[in-house]
Amino acid sequence: RFAPLNRRLVDTLDIVKFVCKDIWMLLFNRQVDNLKTNHRGVYVLQDNKFKWFLRMSGNCGGAAAARRAQPYIWLPCGIIRGILESFGVSTVVVAETLGLPQCTFQIKVVSDE
Repeated sequence: RFAPLNRRLVDTLDIVKFVCKDIWMLLFNRQVDNLKTNHRGVYVLQDNKFKWFLRMSGNCGGAAAARRAQPYIWLPCGIIRGILESFGVSTVVVAETLGLPQCTFQIKVVSDE
């Protein structure tokens, strides 16, 4: 139960900022390096030194290393999606890595239409 006690989060951007700052610090001992949004329900979180990739070898090349690292980013995708769902925001979370230890998470808010 790690929720902000002094404020109520209702705006999706505030909830994503909460994930980038507080939850990321709790899980990975650092904040997200970059947060971008198009203000239409798409958020991109970039972590240039993703903790789970720091000791992973990238000797086999960019595409092969990214393929090997893919299963390790499924859990953080689920964590992000679960936290947002607990705030009532339905999302689709997709992650990709172009080169280790960098990782990018794309969050798309699903409308209830």
